Amino acid sequence: MSTERRILALLLATGLLLSGCSGPEPDDGGPASTEQRGPQGTVPAGLEKFYGQSLTWGGCAPYASTTDEKAAFSKRGLRCARLTVPQDYADPAGKTITLGLLRKAAAGGDRIGSLLMNPGGPGGSGMVAAAGQASLISNTELATRFDLVGFDPRGIGASEPKIKCLSDSERDAERRDLDLDTSPEGVRETEQENQDYVAKCVEHTGKDFLANVGSRDVAKDMDIMRSALGDQKLTYLGYSYGTRIGTAYAEQFPQNVRALILDGAVAPSNDPITELVNQNAGFQKAFTEFATWCAAQSSCALGGDPAQATKRYREIVTPLIEKPLQFDGRTFSYTDAQTALVQALYAKDYWTVANTGLADLKKGNPGKLLVMADQYYSRDAKGHYSTQNDAFTAIRCVDDPRVTDPAQLLEADKRAREAAPFLDDGGAPAAVRDYCAFWPVPNTSQPHQPNVPGLPSTLVISTTGDPATPYQAGVDLAAALKARLLTYTGTQHTIFLQGNKCVDDLGSQYLIDLKLPAQGAKC
Repeated sequence: MSTERRILALLLATGLLLSGCSGPEPDDGGPASTEQRGPQGTVPAGLEKFYGQSLTWGGCAPYASTTDEKAAFSKRGLRCARLTVPQDYADPAGKTITLGLLRKAAAGGDRIGSLLMNPGGPGGSGMVAAAGQASLISNTELATRFDLVGFDPRGIGASEPKIKCLSDSERDAERRDLDLDTSPEGVRETEQENQDYVAKCVEHTGKDFLANVGSRDVAKDMDIMRSALGDQKLTYLGYSYGTRIGTAYAEQFPQNVRALILDGAVAPSNDPITELVNQNAGFQKAFTEFATWCAAQSSCALGGDPAQATKRYREIVTPLIEKPLQFDGRTFSYTDAQTALVQALYAKDYWTVANTGLADLKKGNPGKLLVMADQYYSRDAKGHYSTQNDAFTAIRCVDDPRVTDPAQLLEADKRAREAAPFLDDGGAPAAVRDYCAFWPVPNTSQPHQPNVPGLPSTLVISTTGDPATPYQAGVDLAAALKARLLTYTGTQHTIFLQGNKCVDDLGSQYLIDLKLPAQGAKC
């Protein structure tokens, strides 16, 4: 669900993200400086040292662990710091962990405060996303009035410790392992592999830490962050899963909210099965839009009839189940093909490349699609993966109740296949327990309808053709929070600060002046 992928696409398209060793030397910004701006606002008992802590801001290069992060953090004017928080809020005097922060200071003198942002995932790096956004909004009033601050939630990116389950080679091997055998023997094998994965997460990350990586705790971290940054009230921009974090914050600290923009809502009341089925339906809708666009091009890999596009697509990718392709010393699997197209459906920016990639695949050349699959999995050119996918699993497994009933699992598989025929491999539905069914710690959140009396006016943005977080989820979240809904008509995952003047102007006016768009506003 990560909007980080959408932002990354924009950075690649505009040349703002460099790769390899050809980019500029990192900007260290001069010597480190220590600030003490907290404590601000109400301080919960026992957390005084965290709310009042000083932050030491220095160069961002030491916070990067991948090629893309090194390039993103090399931009001038970026400063990074570490925030200390309790590992377990039930034991604030116990073990502590640190979170990575990246800040681009306000460019003008009439500063409002910090604009804290999270790109979603779960597992996306807010530091990388903020570094990219800082370049994209550099000439706007937002950049003048706010410090833009991105943070890596607990266990993610530059935060320490880091959620980690698989090595680079194990991640490559998992992409080759299709797990499509739905016979009893195949199901047992897949479930054993899922248990083995969970055991590796425990081995490399630790059970105690895994118990405290959910949205409940990230929201508490954000309040410490707010205080340490010197803000009486929080101004927050959350994309996709970041809307769940923002909702959790609003529920726990409504009195500390100044402004919230929640773009691409994850419906907080949906159970995991409903969320899966709705998301599959969203991607099928986006696939249909892609197929319609493709059919109008001079050459479309899926043919000229959108009604036949699902069939044509499956004819292209299904042979990979039995015979994956070798390319540049690597294996391109059926899973890679599906992942690449899902990546393409996040935004129209990818559609041309997806079409040419599918055309190349028909000729036996998967190169373009392999790059797109690597982007989805956060694999860099040197073969190193970020830990985003491991973090996604760990956070999801403590945020959502696990589903273990065979009848529910079988029904979920049936409904998911029906909702997204283009993703259906043609096998029989099966009741397969996923990673979360074997997770070693209980979930810390439950699906529920938010009820936040006294919450200041907030803004929910929802896109009619959002494949990952369907439009209705935003409608429902806005109603639950009594927030204003801004509708964007289009096909992509999230939209604010991504080049649409109507949305950007209305959202920026709200963040700066707290003036909401008109009731029923559309862009």
